[in-house]
Amino acid sequence: MLILGIETSTAQISVAIGGHEGVIASAQARRGQRHAETLVPMVSYICQVAHVSLSEIGAVAVGVGPGLYTGLRVGISAAKAMALGLRTPMIGVPSLDLLAFPVRFTNRLIVTLMDARRGEVFHAAYRSTPGGIQRLGPHEVASPEDVASDLQAANRDCLIVGDGGLRYADLLAPLRGIELAEAGLAYPSASALVQLAHAQALREEFVAPDEVRPVYLRRPDAEANWIERPVAERG
Repeated sequence: MLILGIETSTAQISVAIGGHEGVIASAQARRGQRHAETLVPMVSYICQVAHVSLSEIGAVAVGVGPGLYTGLRVGISAAKAMALGLRTPMIGVPSLDLLAFPVRFTNRLIVTLMDARRGEVFHAAYRSTPGGIQRLGPHEVASPEDVASDLQAANRDCLIVGDGGLRYADLLAPLRGIELAEAGLAYPSASALVQLAHAQALREEFVAPDEVRPVYLRRPDAEANWIERPVAERG
């Protein structure tokens, strides 16, 4: 089965196609907040590179967050539309899982940190398993200072991966036992999405398009900014 993967939870858009033979084509781009106009051409491009027609796609996988509101909305809406048009099932995978998967061979505790803006990060902790990774708790949103305090208190060797770790490197890097993953692993990738989704496809863990739900963890920035404005400024 060929799987189309779409991941748009951050400033980077990532798409890939793969199956039992692995990832056969992928692409990624960072174009500010132009997710809507960039995504469909990228899908067409990787189909050409892979010599695959959309009609050959057997499932559509999508990163469901947590992440930035606009990117998630665009990616999930597009993935649902494609799945409905192709009459294929879907697979939703948490975007923080996609950050952890490429570093699954480490012996350290894996901590994913995604820049959530507004002085916060989305984060989760993982450990390596023979089959890949296991998340050790829920996805959360917190200040980087709170995450640093928790890591210091845990006193464990940790590998931090994600753009949140890079943004707050001055705070995190000096902590004992902390290693920051390379910048090339800073964003969730559709390649990891296709690999994780393929394992779920083998177990027939599919969902209908209307069952896919984004993981936001907090209100959209625009809504929060409106609520925080003085009443007199709201018109």
